[in-house]
This record gives sequence, C-alpha cells and structure tokens, in this order.
Amino acid sequence: MDLPSTRRDDLVEVLHGRRIADPYRWLEDPDAAETIDWVARQNTVTEAYLGSLPERAWFTATMRAVLARPRAGTPRRRAGRYLVTRNDGRQNQDVWYVAETLDELLAGGRVLVDPNTLSADGTTSVAELTVSDDGRRLAYAVSAGGSDWTTFALVDAGTGEGLPDAPVQTKFSDAGWLPDNRSYVYSAYDHEGHAEGTETAALGGGRLRIHRIGEPAEADELVLDPGDDRLGAWAQVTDDGRWVVVSIVAGTEYQNRLWAYPVRDDGGTSRLGEPVKVVDEPRAEFTLVRSDGSVLYLLTDEGAERRRVVAVDLDLPSQQRSAFREVLPETEHALEQVVAAGDGFVAVHLVDAQPRLTRYARDGAVLGVVEVSGGAVVALDGHAGDDEVFVGLSSVVTPTQSYRFSFATGDVRPLPGLVPGGSADFVAPPMRVERTAGTSADGTRVPYFLIRPAGSDPGVPQPTLLWGYGGFKIPLFADYRPGWAGWLAAGGVLAVANLRGGGEYGSDWYEAGRLSHKQNVFDDFVAVAEHLKATGVTTTGQLALHGRSNGGLLVGAVMTQRPDLAAVALPGVGVLDLLRFHLFTVGAAWTSDYGDPRDPDQFAEAFAYSPLHRVRPGTAYPATLVLTGDHDDRVVPLHSHKFTAALQYAQTGPAPVLTRIETATGHGAGKPTALQAAEWADLLAFAAHHTGLVLPG
Repeated sequence: MDLPSTRRDDLVEVLHGRRIADPYRWLEDPDAAETIDWVARQNTVTEAYLGSLPERAWFTATMRAVLARPRAGTPRRRAGRYLVTRNDGRQNQDVWYVAETLDELLAGGRVLVDPNTLSADGTTSVAELTVSDDGRRLAYAVSAGGSDWTTFALVDAGTGEGLPDAPVQTKFSDAGWLPDNRSYVYSAYDHEGHAEGTETAALGGGRLRIHRIGEPAEADELVLDPGDDRLGAWAQVTDDGRWVVVSIVAGTEYQNRLWAYPVRDDGGTSRLGEPVKVVDEPRAEFTLVRSDGSVLYLLTDEGAERRRVVAVDLDLPSQQRSAFREVLPETEHALEQVVAAGDGFVAVHLVDAQPRLTRYARDGAVLGVVEVSGGAVVALDGHAGDDEVFVGLSSVVTPTQSYRFSFATGDVRPLPGLVPGGSADFVAPPMRVERTAGTSADGTRVPYFLIRPAGSDPGVPQPTLLWGYGGFKIPLFADYRPGWAGWLAAGGVLAVANLRGGGEYGSDWYEAGRLSHKQNVFDDFVAVAEHLKATGVTTTGQLALHGRSNGGLLVGAVMTQRPDLAAVALPGVGVLDLLRFHLFTVGAAWTSDYGDPRDPDQFAEAFAYSPLHRVRPGTAYPATLVLTGDHDDRVVPLHSHKFTAALQYAQTGPAPVLTRIETATGHGAGKPTALQAAEWADLLAFAAHHTGLVLPG
C-alpha cells in the first residue's frame, strides 16, 4: 500500500538516564497545520482501503439495522416525576421524556430535553441530568463533539422551557442540588474561556464550588480546594438534604478521604458548615450509599477486599467514629454496587462476573433475591424511603431491558412498554454463552465468556473477536455493545476476557493488574488467546484483538510483545505513550494504574510495556486499524497518531497498518447513532476481511 509519509524528527531526550527517541512528537499538536494535513491524508488512505473491502457493505447495512432498533433507558423517579431516555432508532441522540406517573411514562409521556435539536450534525449530547428537590428545575450537562467538557443548562421541569442562567463548565460532574432549590454543588476545573474539547493541556486538580442560579460563574462559592493538581473533589447530597458528602481522591485511585459538610439554611439560602472528616487519610475506598439522620452508610473495601457496607454516626466524637459498624459483611462474591431503597439496600454481587441482586434490611438482614437476569446491570435506581426500584439489564445482543420491583416484596414488573413503537429490520441472532478459562504465565486462572452463534459448529475453528480491558477496577461482562450483534450475525465468535486489573473479583484481583503488576494483564490476554486456539475455537489467522481506552493500551501492548499472536489488532482510543500520558488533559489521574513517569522505578516499569516504545522496525505486525477521535480530550489522539506513524514505519509484513480518525467525536460517550454504526461497520469489516469470515448469503 502507498501509505502517507510521516516526517521523522531526530528529537531525543534523556529520561532517568535513558535516551528516548520521539520522532513524532510534532503530532502532539492537534491544531498545527502539519498535523491537520497528516490526519486528512491518513483518513483518505483509510477510507479508500475500507471502501475496497467487499465486507463493508454487508456490515454497514447490518450495523445500521442494529442501531435502528427502537430502544429505551431505565426510568428514574425524581421529585415525584418519572424520567427516561428513548430513541426511535432514527435519532442520533437519546431523548429525555417525563411524566407524572409510571403508567403515563409507559404510555409515552412528553419530551423534556431533546439533544437532537442542539446541533445540526447530532454530535451534541446530554450527559448528567439532575432535578431540584422541589421538582421545579432540572440541570443537564451538554457535551459538544464528544468532549468531556460539559456546560450546565437549566429547564423548567414542569414545562420543559429553558431557564436563563450563566454558563457553567465542568468535567465528570453533575449538579448536586441543595435544599434551597436555587443552588447546586459541582466539581470545577481551571480553563481559559470556553473549553472546546480539542485542548491537550494538563487539567490540574478539581475544586468544589456552589453555583447560585442567576449569578455569574465567576462568583461561584469555593467550598473546597484540595490544593494538589492530582486531587479531585466529588460531592453527593444525601437524600434528606442534610449533608454534602465529599470524596477527595487522587485521580483514579481507589483510596479516598471522605468529608461530610452539614447543610444549613441561611435566610432561604443553603450554605455548608465545617466538614466532619469521616476519613482523613486515603487508606481504602469509601463511597456513600445512604444516610439516616447523622448516620452514613458507606461502601468500602477496608478490611474486605470484595467490599462490604459499614455505618458511621457523625454525631459521635471523632475517636468513636473511627470504629465503623458493619452492616453488610463481605461475601465470597465481589460487591459491585449498592443503592438505598425503602428502609434498606439493594446490592449487586458479581457471581463469577455475572450480576445477582439482593434486597437487605437496614440492619443487614437478607430480604430476598430479585428475580431478574441479564449479562450486566446497566442502571439501578432507588432512594431511601421509596419502595419503588428500577433496574436495567443488558445481554450480548439485547440493549437495556428495564424492570420495576418492590423493595418490600421483591415483586418484579417488566417494562417493555418503555421502548417506542416501530418496526426493526434486525433480529438478534440466537447464541450460546459459555464460561471457560485460560492459564496465565504465572499460573493464574483467567476466566472469559465464550459466545457463539447458536448454529455454529464448535468442532470447526471460526473467526473470533477477543475483547478485553483489564484496568481501573472496571469489570467486563457479557453485556450489550452494538457491534457484538453484528459480528455474531455474521457468524463470528466473540470472547470477553476477565483480566486482572478489573473489578470482577475484588480489590486483590485489581491490585494484581496495576503498577508493577501491569504485565499480568497482558499475559492474561495472551493466555485467553492461546486457550482459544488450543481448544480449537479459532486459529492465529482467524483471531482479532480489540479493546478501547485502557483496552486500547492492552491491544497495543500485546500486539507489540506478541506480533505473531493474532491476525488483526484493533486498538481504540488507547493510551499508547506511557512516558508522556501524564502531561495531557486528565492523564495524570491514571498514575494509579500506570505509575508516575517522573518516578525512576515506575518509569522503568511503564517503559517496559509502553506500546509506542515497543515498536521495532523490521517486524511483521498484524493487520491493524487504530481508532481515535479528534475531540477525545480524555485519551488525546496524539497517542494513536504517534503509534500509527511508528507502526507504519516499522511494518515489514504484508498486512496494512491504518488509522481511522473521526472528527467531532471524543472518547466515545455521546457519539451519534449514525457515527456509531459507521465505526462498528468499518471495524468489523476490517476484522472479517483479515480473519477470513465468510458472510451470510
């Protein structure tokens, strides 16, 4: 192939005594004319290649049909009203609906917020959405082009009419309404002017501020400044409005401080008093579940690596507060999440990476299992004092299916009427889901889901897509992603790996896949790949590796360590330069998993697996499609750009090395339906072509 030429500079710097070449550093500037030209030339070549694939037309039609299926989210009840998102299959963004009763919502309700009206190309989305306690105001966060930067907008929750207010920009934060119903607390970050989403500068630490409706953002009251560029502050307002509970945490660490600010009324304005420092050393994970007056119930892994729930009374003297009272003890299964409901809790335990919901009384007594099933819990909504609980579950080929259940009785009511009417041209293929495992380099058993089309012959190796993540304590499930339905409908096999570094089996499983143990994650992925081949599921020439974000790092690391392992590599929005990730946007937060390149020992550990620095000229690499978006201000596109350039320079094998760079999209959240369909179609067509998948018909 005639690939675009990429200028190589002779830039070399000495880091901790090592000479590190960085010939493509100029690609770090997304606004430079040369970078813009490089992106355009790469996209031109990639589009020409993808357009030549005979598989592309089939996957384009299939993925459009998959994403054209009407769908709905899971209801939530706020201030006496019911809200839900819907999409009729033709809309780029899901639409928010509201109704006074659940039955009215099932009958249709009325449109509250329609993001499709916010931009002509459908790339403006709505992220977080909260309602004031009196039910009058609703704040939602608007993202343009997939950026993590969002701007709060207000509407009248009764009429849906917009309300005037100063623009307030934030990241990763909702508006936590205070009891005066005119103030909200949020996480604030420094930025110059209006952040557009293509900025690459390091973000710095987060502060906690209070915004008063009608006042300029510059006047927002500073509640907490942690005083460290790595520290962020995240607030939750208790259901009774008595406390603002703040987690102070370094980046993506799972050890945090926890402070509780009392809320007081000052002539009709909510103000915060001096905090009760519940936990003032980051020794473990502490997350608010519910409150009862002065008592907070916390989810923690302190003394319980699979997590438990404890209680603390804020009225007690500080020495007595330190002895937490256990409410829900640790079990043999990881406790993924807990929400308040009725006079107790609903907990989700992971039984070998599969969810089980259980109702508990406030004293910890088991009330019963909730009889619902699915590959993953994608939504769980309950509140203290409310008997009504909503849960959404998904499976490999089926998007969210929602249920309402009674906390008191456990009675379950399916809610199929939430999904808007309309015909669908795509029917999800029947499939078989199995649990099996490979053995990693150090002897650790590595489980994975093996998913085959129901009619496939298990005795014949098939093209197989292997998906993994392995980081940040995030579990993977046999859950819904649009592309899985398309791949299985084409006759392909899917494997979803539960790697160390994830959250499927507790904190020890996570700890075994981060920092100096990060190589375990890559070894685990290789073990699953080898097990798939050893058991006759697939062959090297039929295997494709895929992952996004930290999973993009996973694919990049494995393909550079074992270029012979698979026929296809599909690293998406990956962290691929492990020596400079901390210098851009929120990258410094990830030192929890990757270490700090400024530390000589952690630098050496990261350098050993950094995909960009493992690329070796004269190597035959698999067919590779690197995916990124120009508005990805989480894992900035320079990672993918530099990795692509290095691979194209080094490749000596016949397989193509290409990159697909979307414009006006970010890390993934809020991506328009049409662009989702196009990306999945190209990714799957590329994988099918290079694994020999024979399409139906």
